[in-house]
Amino acid sequence: MIDIDKRKRVMQRSIRLSHCICDPKKACPCDLFRERDVCLCAGETLETPTGPVRLTHLVEKAGCASKIDQASLKRILAGLPEIADPKVLVGSAAGDDAGVYLLDGDVALVQTVDVFSPSVDDPYTFGQIAAANSLSDVYAMGGRPITALSIIGFPVREVPDHVMHDMLRGGIDKMAEAGVPVVGGHSIKDSEIKAGFAVTGLINKNHILTNAGARPGDLLVLTKPLGTGVLAFAEQIGRAPAGAAETIAASMSALNREASELALEVGAHACTDVTGFGLAGHLAEMARSSGVDVEVVWDDLPVFDGLLACLADGVVPGGIERNRESSRDAVHPADGVTEAMLDVIFDPQTSGGLLLAVAGKDAETLVARLRRGASPHAAVVGRVAGKGTGRVVVRTTGRRTMPAPSESPSRKEEPAVAAQSRNAPNAKAGVWNIGATAPEPCCAPAGADEPCCAPAGGEPCCAEPAASDACCAEPAHAATPAVGQAAGAAGIEQAFKAFMGKAGKPGALDAATKQALNIALSVLAKCEPCLKTHVRKARDMGFTQDEIDEAAWMAIAFGGSPVMMFYQETLKAMHV
Repeated sequence: MIDIDKRKRVMQRSIRLSHCICDPKKACPCDLFRERDVCLCAGETLETPTGPVRLTHLVEKAGCASKIDQASLKRILAGLPEIADPKVLVGSAAGDDAGVYLLDGDVALVQTVDVFSPSVDDPYTFGQIAAANSLSDVYAMGGRPITALSIIGFPVREVPDHVMHDMLRGGIDKMAEAGVPVVGGHSIKDSEIKAGFAVTGLINKNHILTNAGARPGDLLVLTKPLGTGVLAFAEQIGRAPAGAAETIAASMSALNREASELALEVGAHACTDVTGFGLAGHLAEMARSSGVDVEVVWDDLPVFDGLLACLADGVVPGGIERNRESSRDAVHPADGVTEAMLDVIFDPQTSGGLLLAVAGKDAETLVARLRRGASPHAAVVGRVAGKGTGRVVVRTTGRRTMPAPSESPSRKEEPAVAAQSRNAPNAKAGVWNIGATAPEPCCAPAGADEPCCAPAGGEPCCAEPAASDACCAEPAHAATPAVGQAAGAAGIEQAFKAFMGKAGKPGALDAATKQALNIALSVLAKCEPCLKTHVRKARDMGFTQDEIDEAAWMAIAFGGSPVMMFYQETLKAMHV
């Protein structure tokens, strides 16, 4: 039951402050109050949502692509105080996968924390991946994880409670598989879902695997295929090959435990796990820290089925561009290596494999044992060329080539919703996706009961004219009557419709911008049918209510109080 007195007291305070006391970015009354008659600031609650949820559709960047890029991170961390404690064997200055702190004798602690947004749609699977990814940093150091703490960011009451429950259950189950109890955790209310774990492990101080031990003559071994970033992005936009989501989920949730144990057995010289910075970023850091230059053979890189086809079709997430920017000075492509081929090594991985520098005599044995066990795609992908400054040379033998778009393997049928979302404006940026084909603009959507500029039963308001005559032309030998002569009022109406169609098409201004203008001009003109139609159309295009309101307030700024009252009354009539 609503406590009206409490609501009035709280809302009056917000109104006097000109800011919602729950969310200072909003005014009072907020959209939620207007739409659903609920004031969260007054302690009122929404019904908890139920039903299935696609997690990757709730975030901007999936998986480890949500992390801060390597170049920005280095710039931000520069100048922070150095650690002087002699018991810190590996600290943040090393840029390694985890920190190592000496306890007593040869025993040291390994500590790490990792958090990111969903890389798959299923909450339980996402929890498993978050756990496997967090454990990987300890495995990359050669450590044995012993305890974990969960970390969750969650939009409570906006997403069903069972989603958070299943995420935690998946993480706890994966930790149990690794023999690691989850002893507690921390959660915050966040607008985007995030999950991860802080993991503590043990390690022998004499057997620490760092990223700084690669030696000339070593071979480079990668234990998991590349491509999780591209294929997760492809799944987000409905362009993933059939079965790709399931394949990458299985890989991302697989533990790197066995690979770590085998690396210790063969005496690997250096190790790191390949995650958000991509193979290029992590390998460049290993080479720089080790004081060597390395070579990678592009044709030998293990990749997921469908990855190259997606890249050939231009399905390239923004994380690749950020990693390219961060690692461009270190990466040197040899003849025949194209930018599209380099996308493979810049792709941000989520819970990727281990990258190992191993003595040449041991590499084949290691790969054979990995393939017989939990890493069937393990491969030698390059070598340490010699002493150097961290150069990563990428070569190709020509054995594998990028497919042309027309040669790409067939993709699963794209869902209608996904197809529409590619051609819809970006709701947050208010712009059309580059390369998308904008739909034919029209003032009234099909089936609208109140077309804004066409009489009932007439042609659609933005219909193309049957004739190609310009509205002011006087063709001497036209086959149809000239406008303003025999055509009379009908000709004028047709010419006006033609003009409206041309004016509404995207040109120097994109379709989303023109739709915002349509809303503003409808408000300024106080045309109720126009406003109702354009608000409906804006919502169909993906506009948020905040964006619609901003367009309207531009008109209100020019028209004053009468225009404001018109806008508010029209929205009320639309039950907004």
